[in-house]
Amino acid sequence: MKMTQKTIPHIANKIAIELNKSGVVSMTKGLEPIVAEAQKVLLESVKQEMALEEKVNEICDANEDEIEFMLADERQLFFMIKKKLAPEFGVILDYEERFSDLAHKILDELYEEDLIHFDVTENRVKNVIYNAMTSFMADASEIEDAVMDKIRSYKRKFIPGTDEFDILHEKLYREELMKRGME
Repeated sequence: MKMTQKTIPHIANKIAIELNKSGVVSMTKGLEPIVAEAQKVLLESVKQEMALEEKVNEICDANEDEIEFMLADERQLFFMIKKKLAPEFGVILDYEERFSDLAHKILDELYEEDLIHFDVTENRVKNVIYNAMTSFMADASEIEDAVMDKIRSYKRKFIPGTDEFDILHEKLYREELMKRGME
């Protein structure tokens, strides 16, 4: 599952909670500043990927006639162009490497802002952050399925994309996160 702007606050929360529970760091200013710094780093990463995808879309749109003429698979072509341009935009496409890089950046920010202290190796703290991100992403599709099942179970039908649906979805999503100890 891909990290989105919508999931960033939840991932940042999970990182702060896991750091707090880990016992390997002491927080100097509480959870909220840690959440804010993690969000900042994650948002920058998502914005870089969005800029990359926007550029790839521009290239595909500019060459639409050729793509149709050659009967090329647009999804495969999109990914190939994205892969080629990723280094130029500073985007790591391999999720394992990307989350490792993000964990390192988050750790650096937390340390530089004097939000955490630790007596263990940096790698151990980075692993707590990395595991928080990967476990959230692994659980995210399961959570999404549970939320959608609840929405479908209501007598009243909600239309995806409407404000009403979005509000209900966010409420149920948060409830599901709290139920799993991720919020």
